Amino acid sequence: MQSLPMVEARNRLTTLPEELEKDKESGAVAITRRGKPVLAVMSWELYECLTETLEIMSDPEMMAVLRQDIKDRKEGKSRGIPWEDVKKELGW
Repeated sequence: MQSLPMVEARNRLTTLPEELEKDKESGAVAITRRGKPVLAVMSWELYECLTETLEIMSDPEMMAVLRQDIKDRKEGKSRGIPWEDVKKELGW
């Protein structure tokens, strides 16, 4: 993760969205004060992904379904719908 001192981040704030868009692997920029991280700046897309992941992980029912699905797939039991069937149903 890239890090920037607070002063430099303030000067580059308007260009950070474009920089993060170009370098999607970095994900976020740590903003530091006196060498210690105090803020993280990230794209809105990454923020939404993290928020959604946290919502799923904090829901015991959703996590149980996810764990069962992973187990089923490892055992070759797929409860999913074949892609070709989905396309037919959607008229593709």
